[in-house]
Amino acid sequence: MTLLERPRHNPIVHIVDDSEDLRRSLVFLFQSVGIQALTYADATSFLAEFDPDEPAVVIVDVRMPGLSGFQLQERLLELNYPAPVIFCSAHGDIPMSVRALRHGAVDFLQKPYQPQRMLELVQDQMLEARRRFAEHARRRQVLRRLETLTQREREVLRHVIDGLPSQVIARRLGASAKTVDVHRARIKAKTGSEGLGTLVHDILLYEIDV
Repeated sequence: MTLLERPRHNPIVHIVDDSEDLRRSLVFLFQSVGIQALTYADATSFLAEFDPDEPAVVIVDVRMPGLSGFQLQERLLELNYPAPVIFCSAHGDIPMSVRALRHGAVDFLQKPYQPQRMLELVQDQMLEARRRFAEHARRRQVLRRLETLTQREREVLRHVIDGLPSQVIARRLGASAKTVDVHRARIKAKTGSEGLGTLVHDILLYEIDV
């Protein structure tokens, strides 16, 4: 792995490719415009060393020793890793590119890559990476807050999400409206929300299952 000094607030570029020449050329290209990169000779090394919380863009080859680029993409999807993924391969064809894009890749480039095209794409995706990782962090924060709720409080919250008033929720749960109001107050306090409307908005925005 090669690490270049970088401002911590800038997204990093991860280059996962078994070609040392390709890795070097990309690092040189990115360094020429102040973009910093980490390089990995295979997918296993990347999975062992990358920081899942650091905003990043991933450039990956299709055919590599061990895990292929597609298998790495599947692993990253399983991890809910939000980094934009760019495939760059000498063995690409239309079915491969369609497969990569259907699973969330932002582009599929052919080797030898066009330097200006690569730069423009990576610079655009660095902006996208900032947005994705910020949203990912906010979603995890909401999930952590919801983990503090009891099962009963979750039941009440599900009805609140459906837009039901306390009296209706009480009838459905076989409780008093006062008890439901107590649960609503506890939900607000435990999650640190300004109001249940704000919490409901976040749950719907991030498509969280309560």
